[in-house]
Amino acid sequence: MRQTFAGMPWWVKWVAIPLLVLFVFGGVITSILGALISFVFKLLLFVALVGGLIFIVKKFTGGGTKSSSRDW
Repeated sequence: MRQTFAGMPWWVKWVAIPLLVLFVFGGVITSILGALISFVFKLLLFVALVGGLIFIVKKFTGGGTKSSSRDW
């Protein structure tokens, strides 16, 4: 395999082959990246909603009052 690429010009190894890979597998790559970005967004949204829920519950139940130093 290495001998095959040894005789090729640099632009074949560094330009043409990566472009062919993107052309052939571009749909798979974009779907994987889309799913990953969607998962990260949903995870951040979940964390924000849980944090907001905890904040609201503490605010309305009196758990958000200032504590003394002995509670530490």
